[in-house]
Amino acid sequence: MSAACLMTAWTVSMEAQPGVKTRPDKTVFLYLDEPAAVSDIVTGKEMEALGLEMKVENGLSGNENIPDNGNIGNISDKARFDLYFPKKPNGQMVIVCPGGGYTIVSSYNEGVYVADWMTSHGVTVAVAKYRLPNGHWTVPLDDIHEIFRYCRAHAEEWGISQIGVMGFSAGGHLAASATTLYTDSTTRPDFSILIYPVIAMDNVPSHVGSKNYLMGNDEAWSSTEGKSADEWIAAQDLHGDLIRKYSLYNNVTEDTPPVFLAHCSDDNTVPVINSIVFYEALKGKGHNPEMHIYPTGGHGWGFSTVEYTGHDGIGYARQEFFNSLDRWLESVGEESFSGK
Repeated sequence: MSAACLMTAWTVSMEAQPGVKTRPDKTVFLYLDEPAAVSDIVTGKEMEALGLEMKVENGLSGNENIPDNGNIGNISDKARFDLYFPKKPNGQMVIVCPGGGYTIVSSYNEGVYVADWMTSHGVTVAVAKYRLPNGHWTVPLDDIHEIFRYCRAHAEEWGISQIGVMGFSAGGHLAASATTLYTDSTTRPDFSILIYPVIAMDNVPSHVGSKNYLMGNDEAWSSTEGKSADEWIAAQDLHGDLIRKYSLYNNVTEDTPPVFLAHCSDDNTVPVINSIVFYEALKGKGHNPEMHIYPTGGHGWGFSTVEYTGHDGIGYARQEFFNSLDRWLESVGEESFSGK
């Protein structure tokens, strides 16, 4: 890691506004040697650049784009995370992975709105604006692991005793990847919150777009063009291994951290069976996850409430969802603080 570069953030003039006054206290760039201007109104009062080396590049170039809904596209070397510190921290922190089919990052609906709610409940937040994979399947999780390393290194300074992960849709797949594919105790989440997550990439009905953007479409893998017979066979073996690995219910173990799941029965984008197979895998390994399946609400409701956007996809159950999540976070914290 190169020496960190710290500076005061500049103001970015943008039409897109998230509909909430909350802004990050700090924005940290993972791979730049010094902070850079971004077309993102949600940036920290301070900026830091870590100058980390990318293990794999995602092949994207050009400027990021961000429309009024806060869906950031084309994220590459400016991958970063926004830190939000509550006025009264309770010792918990969550690294948030917004969704977007692995083609964009839904930074308002599943980012800043989450931070606004979490910090009001004492939870410190890091919203990940991770590199989009563009067929390079290791890239997003590499970013989340680096964020975990940074936050663990600063946990004592911030008064943090627990760091969990939270994700939505494809970001739920990323969060579930962090939940099951951690490399050591530093990158292992202390808890996991998965909201309408993509879990499966095999024959379980799921979101084909997320699979294609993470690892490439099936046709490209099965094509013989430009491949020798041995290369084609090796590609089939690798593709099969990746499908199994990133169908994340296959990776649940006795050591998987506590999990909270929420989904809607009428989700036609990411079928609810994704949460169910993950729940069943957790139960099969002796865990006791909490899962809420709401009858209606579809997909993508995130933390967009009437307060922020004027509408709410699960308005009829919003308070129930918030109450359940708040209670669950408290229970996970109590278990940790009691040494269980």
